[in-house]
Amino acid sequence: MEAIYWVLTWACHRRCKHCYDDRFRPYVREDLTRVVGEGQSAYRNIIANLPDDISYVDASGARKRTLMVLAGGEVLIDGVREELFYPVLEEIARRWGDRGPHISVQTTGDILTSDHIEGMLSRGVRTIAIASIDDFHAGLEGDRKFALMEHVRGLMAPFGAREVGLGGARDPRLKAPTPRPADDDRGPFFLFFGAQPDLWIGELWPRGRAWANGLSEATYETNFCARWSGGKNFLNYGRAGSEVALEPGGSVYPCCLKTKAPLGSVAEERLIDILDSLKGHPAFEAINAGDPEAMGVSAGWSREAYRDASTVTDPKGRNFANVCIGCDAYFAAHLGDELAAIRARRLAAVKARDAKLSSLPSV
Repeated sequence: MEAIYWVLTWACHRRCKHCYDDRFRPYVREDLTRVVGEGQSAYRNIIANLPDDISYVDASGARKRTLMVLAGGEVLIDGVREELFYPVLEEIARRWGDRGPHISVQTTGDILTSDHIEGMLSRGVRTIAIASIDDFHAGLEGDRKFALMEHVRGLMAPFGAREVGLGGARDPRLKAPTPRPADDDRGPFFLFFGAQPDLWIGELWPRGRAWANGLSEATYETNFCARWSGGKNFLNYGRAGSEVALEPGGSVYPCCLKTKAPLGSVAEERLIDILDSLKGHPAFEAINAGDPEAMGVSAGWSREAYRDASTVTDPKGRNFANVCIGCDAYFAAHLGDELAAIRARRLAAVKARDAKLSSLPSV
């Protein structure tokens, strides 16, 4: 894969009004132990079920390391950092060693310390991404976000971390876009982004609290599926543009927005087996093409029917239409049972393969 976006935990010290999943929130005492435990019980199996060759071939034919983005929630808070986040970094190093992925960590940055930076860099993190540069994070509105940026720059300086730019930022206080670092450049790097038009996403995904609060300004023409972090190319593992998203327990999705149901669980099965089982299926090939409107055409769901299913009344009472809503509707109407059947066939094939291998004479 070119990228794997792995949410390690739902635990966060914030409950932002624009968040794409309402499970990201503060947890305390037994609830925090339970939520972190979900990731603790799954991460070793998840890492074991990711590809041995954690790389991809770019458009020029060059082989490059996979980008593995580790995120929350907030991975640096007490109860998550030592209990889950650092062990995951150490397990990644054990699994792949020097052949491992480029690791990028997403954090809000407001609790970042020098000890955290040292803890991450010493465990193989290449990039630290500060993901709160917008006006949705309470306490960081307006110029306060720029004060945080200067604070983070000061923290990074003793470590020799280099700032890289992301997107087409227009504000002079944001670093202009920079070329992607060379694949053999181990960094370290840091960058800033947030939920605003020129730094990540302006329209907001129609998901979670952003949806409940009526904050998404997406239109039907806003095709998140065809954007980076959308579903386009998710089946094309080993090639540029391929990306999947993982949840703490191992559920895998074709996009960071998440479809109505997961494609499978990499805590139970190999990622490649899951993706291979979906190749050729019209609905998943449509997502892979970045054309979700075509998901049901072969099954009698015309593009017009898809558009109709994509139009709803949002929690603000507005007439709202977006292709992600249509995707949710098609999943709910057609793909739940199909995914279960595909999984059953996949597990049967794996069982037969393992039985065949076990019957071979040892040498």
